[in-house]
Amino acid sequence: MNITQLISSPIFIAFLIGLSSSLHCVSMCGSIIGTLSFSLKPEVRANKSKMTAFILSYNFGRIFSYMLAGLLIGLIESVLTLPLGEEHSHRYLQILSSIIITGAGFYIAGWFPAFAYIEKTGSRFWKFIEPYGRKLIPVAHLRHAFLFGMVWGWIPCGLVYTAAALAATTGNITTSVLSMLAFGLGTLPAVLGTGMVSSFITRISNLHTAKQVIGMLLVIIAVISL
Repeated sequence: MNITQLISSPIFIAFLIGLSSSLHCVSMCGSIIGTLSFSLKPEVRANKSKMTAFILSYNFGRIFSYMLAGLLIGLIESVLTLPLGEEHSHRYLQILSSIIITGAGFYIAGWFPAFAYIEKTGSRFWKFIEPYGRKLIPVAHLRHAFLFGMVWGWIPCGLVYTAAALAATTGNITTSVLSMLAFGLGTLPAVLGTGMVSSFITRISNLHTAKQVIGMLLVIIAVISL
């Protein structure tokens, strides 16, 4: 695989979108992890290994939801491509995905704040599923942490929808699932809790130039993938 094929790979692009979203969601997702961690029992918070296990369970549940979304998107794509034919439908989806990724790039760079309105598309579903997550707080077991993470994975987020739009262009259910997995792995540095990596991302997220560079990188990759 040459560099152009790698850059245009939906799995690589999804991972990059996940890393880029770290600049966007470090405050929101970081605060969620902080709140959940603080709600744990004192003996759990005092034990570093137990604390780490809960944080990982939250995130594994969240990424599992992304993969589930990728599966659903792949199935829907396979149905939608039937009327127009696989080749033409796939191309139309690629164009739409590139437009959305470009919008996300401008959004991260601070040039297209209206992109945030895309999050409203999932607000109704979030109102339906959010009470189930609330019932799991305070989280007492790792299984509950995983289930809460699954609920958390459906929180309305424009960049998650951007990754989903990309997954819809893969033309393959397995690749769609792997793309959402890659996106989830890309978001991990920002949401694994406090520490050197998260602190570094927090400092970077406050630099307007860094956001512009990441945003334009997404735009360039959208053009290459198209």
